[in-house]
Amino acid sequence: MSEGKEWKYEVKVLQLEKAMRVPKKLTEDLKKALSRKMISRMKKEAVDCPVLGKRVAFLQCYACPNFIRRVRGIVYCRGEKLEG
Repeated sequence: MSEGKEWKYEVKVLQLEKAMRVPKKLTEDLKKALSRKMISRMKKEAVDCPVLGKRVAFLQCYACPNFIRRVRGIVYCRGEKLEG
């Protein structure tokens, strides 16, 4: 039954006390799609990225081409190698 799944990883979203640094350009790009309140809340969330092998801000994960969806604190990730 799991043959047809489109994701490789299920990653838990972590709540942080302080916001993680996010590149300004990324924040500016996301302002077109998300509210300011949602962006500030997402800055205080992180994921342990299986592709990059490190903890990244959820906003960075959200903008990643591997991001499929987020449901109940779980991010579904394609897990494909990133270029660059």
